[in-house]
Amino acid sequence: MPSHQIDKSLWGGEKVFDALLADLRTRRQEFEDQKHISPDVIESFKAIGVYRAMVPKALGGDERNPMQFLQMVEALAAADGSAGWVASFGMNPAYLAALPPETVDKVWANGPDVVFAGGIFPPQKAERVEGGFRVSGTWKFGSGSMGASLIGVGIKEENELLPRMAVFPADKVTIKPNWDVIGMVGTGSHDLVVENQFVPEEWTFIRGGQPNLDSDFFRYPSLSFAAQVLAITCAGLAREALDVVQAEAAGRKSVTGAPNLGEREYVQIEIAQAEAKLRSSRAFFYEATEEAWNAVVAGGKPAAEQINLVRLATTNLAHECAEAVRMTYEVTGMTGAFNSHPLSRILRDSSMLTQHAFMGRITLKNAGAMFFGHEPLPGYL
Repeated sequence: MPSHQIDKSLWGGEKVFDALLADLRTRRQEFEDQKHISPDVIESFKAIGVYRAMVPKALGGDERNPMQFLQMVEALAAADGSAGWVASFGMNPAYLAALPPETVDKVWANGPDVVFAGGIFPPQKAERVEGGFRVSGTWKFGSGSMGASLIGVGIKEENELLPRMAVFPADKVTIKPNWDVIGMVGTGSHDLVVENQFVPEEWTFIRGGQPNLDSDFFRYPSLSFAAQVLAITCAGLAREALDVVQAEAAGRKSVTGAPNLGEREYVQIEIAQAEAKLRSSRAFFYEATEEAWNAVVAGGKPAAEQINLVRLATTNLAHECAEAVRMTYEVTGMTGAFNSHPLSRILRDSSMLTQHAFMGRITLKNAGAMFFGHEPLPGYL
């Protein structure tokens, strides 16, 4: 099997996984129209192991490694960007492991397929009361919350430097359906509203805090992984865009009588460059991931320099793949401009992805600072 190609035997087997991809491709408009991924798809994600992938075997999980999980998200995103984005939150043990040990046991007490979603920003000031916090507020970007059983929101005490997340059963959180954006529409990233709800302190954790689970994955940098699982969706989108154009060019004649799309020299050049952008940025991304993971498997933790390369490769992947999509879209002319054409949605989804804070140019500033021996901004590593 070529390096970094998904092993479908880990995800329900080739027949099951390919059937899921085919289903996602036929239902893209459904997800966009309703602005969330359908419940039966979330159940399919559970069935193939999306939500138990990073859960320790001691709690009934599969203990996949980061590369395996990223390859799975990438493949789903090629079928539908929003579906890949929502599936990426199967990385939730990286967050939830920071809950107290007795709470961790409760989270997975009924099985490993727990669907967690959340919105941390803007962190809301919470009132400390006996045994916990009294929480009220509104949070943006609750991706995947429509299908979640647990929902976390960001709170902050006066003297805390990092945001704390308060975890509620989904029925304690109101979802305000106001997700009206250019792309990734099916992610259902609506506002989350909590009104005067009590949360026990043991159901809160510091985002990026020390995990209370012991397996290799929990020595991998959690915030870096949170960025990676989102960025890899753009690689899936770019692969799909290139495959769509190359397949459509075969035998298709222009309505103007011009040469077939694949026979035009400028198209050949643009598609070659787009392919190179995808493949080179993807190779850097997985190389940095493997290097960091090898440090974990060796019994340690990734060095700051290794984490820096993961963060840089993640931002680079998102922007290079979005550019590859744009180049692919442009050569199709008016054909790709119709909303019914898959490239229209792929372009919008990839453009939306680059707006995420994890993919901002501040990553380049931090990476460059470290190359010169300077400290990055807090929260980068």
